[in-house]
Amino acid sequence: MTSAQTPMPDATKVVDSMEQMSAGPYEGQRRSSARGFCCTGTFTPTGDAAPLTTAAHLQHQPVPVTVRFSNSDGNPHVPDGAPVTRGMAVRFHLPDGAETDLLGITVPLFVASTPPEFLALTQALRPNPVTGHPDPAEVHAFVAEHPHLASAVAQQPPIPVSYGRAAYWAIHAFVWVDDAGRRQPVRYRWEPASGRASLSAQDAASRAPGYLTQEFQQRLQDGPVAFTLQVQLGEAGDPTHDPTVAWPDTRKELTVGHLELTAPVVDQSHWSEQRFDPTRITSGIELSDDPVLAFRTHAYAESFHRRSRHG
Repeated sequence: MTSAQTPMPDATKVVDSMEQMSAGPYEGQRRSSARGFCCTGTFTPTGDAAPLTTAAHLQHQPVPVTVRFSNSDGNPHVPDGAPVTRGMAVRFHLPDGAETDLLGITVPLFVASTPPEFLALTQALRPNPVTGHPDPAEVHAFVAEHPHLASAVAQQPPIPVSYGRAAYWAIHAFVWVDDAGRRQPVRYRWEPASGRASLSAQDAASRAPGYLTQEFQQRLQDGPVAFTLQVQLGEAGDPTHDPTVAWPDTRKELTVGHLELTAPVVDQSHWSEQRFDPTRITSGIELSDDPVLAFRTHAYAESFHRRSRHG
């Protein structure tokens, strides 16, 4: 945990380390999730969340969305078949003209419980100048010093057949607030309506470097690509501050909405330049006490500043 001996790192230092981890920087690119593809669609709430939150997009009225799929690497030249996490960033365009974002990745747990731990991990994952790959001894040393992170660091993200055949976890806890001020901790997950499907490393290596974007464009031509938004309801004692710890799978789960993606955005460049932010929330939703969630907005802002500075 963060303490007086482990001060909160500056976002500049974290983004510097992320650049080194990806053998960058790459001018004009995100420091994470550099390659992506954006599309549009509609989110239709089921109404099951309405008793628990006043959030406008979780009531009864459909809202338009813009979605960016990506892989997690900061190197835009990494092929789609690489064994990295994928991301799904959803921007809900609310009836009053405001916006709120929900970001998910293809593993259920984050790899660090505090920003200092994340900085240390990015340092351990910097590529060796001789091999071009992280030094396994550095990663093992990190895990030895942070044994509570062993399971999270060891996660093997699936290599999806399609962006539309993967599940995406928002990893952090959030807090819903109803019209009486009652508070309910929640965790989000997008489930593909077509089911999950992944590739072996051997099959992925044979795919085209940009196969995920190509496949998704074809999938959209064949009809809408659908997801359901699943929400796990936390109970007393479930940690809301630590994104490396899962809640029990016995917790109640709601299906709170259905997402249908229908077409690529007209202006890919415009939407690829946008800053999706997990802390961009709306009335009826609060941030939890997760320090990593709170820190992400600072790291994203620093990354956005660097890429926009270089055009």
